[in-house]
Amino acid sequence: MKRFELFEHGADIGIRGMGSTLAQAFENAALAMFSVVVPNIQDLVPSRFWQLSCESYDQEALLTAWLNTLLSYSDIYRAVFCSFEVKIDGCSLTADVKGIPYEELTVEKGVEVKGATFTELYVGKQDDVWIAQCVVDV
Repeated sequence: MKRFELFEHGADIGIRGMGSTLAQAFENAALAMFSVVVPNIQDLVPSRFWQLSCESYDQEALLTAWLNTLLSYSDIYRAVFCSFEVKIDGCSLTADVKGIPYEELTVEKGVEVKGATFTELYVGKQDDVWIAQCVVDV
């Protein structure tokens, strides 16, 4: 099973994370989002560690809260995140996140992601695969 994919959506970009668990789909949605920022995200070697959390009123809104929390902290810490270990309890999420400061990047940069939206928002299980997707504003 592939971990994530991007899909076209007008002037913006759709991201889709897949996994065998809901938490894994959220991890891979985050990886998909940061692959827009750094196309060769798999080549990054993280050098920093953060613990983040967020909550919302349902799983779909939790996905956008998670992705927007990541973007906020990415901006605050001037870092690209590339490794995620997510735990979900109802509508609350905690995560261990690893990344690399922008000034240490030696790979090609993509485009800036401004935010995760409710457009084409979907969180659910299809067959044996969890999917977490939305459109991000670039």
